[in-house]
Amino acid sequence: MPKGRQGPEDTNEIAFRVIQQLTGQAPKEDPPVSELSAKRAEAGRQGGLKGGNARKDSLTPEQRSEIARKAAKKRWHGNS
Repeated sequence: MPKGRQGPEDTNEIAFRVIQQLTGQAPKEDPPVSELSAKRAEAGRQGGLKGGNARKDSLTPEQRSEIARKAAKKRWHGNS
């Protein structure tokens, strides 16, 4: 979880950042994502893609139907 201030910036902070960018005192873009972070994000995504199919393959059609039935009931009838 990122630390620091949450929420919208103050108008003065935005103006200060814009002036810094215009005068070349601050970078105009966010720093690039490190190569390691990009690899970890891709690995996490691949794991998620594999996990859903593995779960689907391990369930019987009746179990999948029951899960879908419960999801539809929650969607249409709230927390009942």
